[in-house]
Amino acid sequence: MFSFMFATGIENSYPTIQGGRFRVDEMEKCGFYRHWKTDFELIQDLGVRFLRYGPAIHTTWRGPGKYDWEFSDITFADLQRRDIVPIVDLCHFGVPDWVGNFQNPDFPRLFQQYARDFARRYPWVQLYTPVNEMYICATFSARYGWWNEQMTTDRAFVNALKYIVRANVLAMQAILEVRPDAIFVQSESSEYFHAENPAAIAPAEVMNSERFLSLDLNYGRRVDSEMYEYLMDNGMTREEYHFFLGNKLKQHCILGNDYYITNEHRVSADGSTCASGEIFGYTEITRHYYDRYRLPVMHTETNLKEGPNGDEAVHWLWKEWANVLRVRNDGIPILGFTWYSLTDQVDWDVALRENNGTVNPLGLYDLDRNIRPVGRAYKQLISDWRDVLPTQSVCLVVPIATPQEEHETWLDVSFDAARGHSLGLSAETSDPKQEA
Repeated sequence: MFSFMFATGIENSYPTIQGGRFRVDEMEKCGFYRHWKTDFELIQDLGVRFLRYGPAIHTTWRGPGKYDWEFSDITFADLQRRDIVPIVDLCHFGVPDWVGNFQNPDFPRLFQQYARDFARRYPWVQLYTPVNEMYICATFSARYGWWNEQMTTDRAFVNALKYIVRANVLAMQAILEVRPDAIFVQSESSEYFHAENPAAIAPAEVMNSERFLSLDLNYGRRVDSEMYEYLMDNGMTREEYHFFLGNKLKQHCILGNDYYITNEHRVSADGSTCASGEIFGYTEITRHYYDRYRLPVMHTETNLKEGPNGDEAVHWLWKEWANVLRVRNDGIPILGFTWYSLTDQVDWDVALRENNGTVNPLGLYDLDRNIRPVGRAYKQLISDWRDVLPTQSVCLVVPIATPQEEHETWLDVSFDAARGHSLGLSAETSDPKQEA
């Protein structure tokens, strides 16, 4: 069992662009399909035990109940052998061509079966991010018109959001049927919108309510009144809304929040926004999310481009780590930290909207698998802190098993307890007196 999770990730975004004609496959662009074994060796060398990684949904999920597990079988078997704990991304900004896009009302039901079948095939996997960054996925796909359906209306955004979050909830239910002690790490972008003048206060307040929509629905929390009207005005039905209120799975969840220097915005009176840079920072914004959901937290993504001096990313790493310690010392249970991703990425400077092949120096290693200064700094940080936090941290102790602990007695006890808890909750929910 672990008290603190130092993590990195394999960048596995795969949205479609150009009207659905081109698939942006970051694992292909970053060389993971060719160098995956080397990448897993690098992860071990860093001292990282947790890896955000999932199969490419568009090549794995071939149709309803039809799969090509070959590459997943190889890579997950190797992770299991190395005793690296995967945090499995099942859907990372895209769906298979046969599903279409996030406007498809059948997507949640189909994805539920995919999640169930994955969990059955890899029963030793405990940690999941069923759908990555639900708010960003809906925004970029259906409001900004950048990815997938490339739509730009409020109704399209609400459609995408409700189907994406419903898919996440149904996937959690399906996985819990197979693995009752599964833990779900919601990797969601943590945002804040600053009003640049008094006339901008009203639109900024709306945006600061809207940033919570995906997690409110996911955790069964009533949305703000203005957001309720917005959802109803743009296609969500009362029945759909009450589905979310009736599915309370937050006791199985870790509030994973992502923070980049681009996560804070300046709002003008007309509602337009631009990047503000870091103003509040991770500590203050994390406090907003924790106060709202009261769940243990994990810093699930951050990075910064290595600039001309070569130490810009190193300084950002230490700044974010200082924020993590501040959050911890303020009494918020924080369970982990992630530099995302292991290697450099490609074309994220244009948010994957164009296929330019531009390498973004954001990784712990470059695409030739040479360690960057931030990689050396992260390795040192892990070495310095991994033996200190378990004994001195106020963090909760999460009953997470490594792959090689799968058959240990303590895990059987934890598994049975989780199953009993889930059955108890199911019985409570079905009690007519409770429903009344």
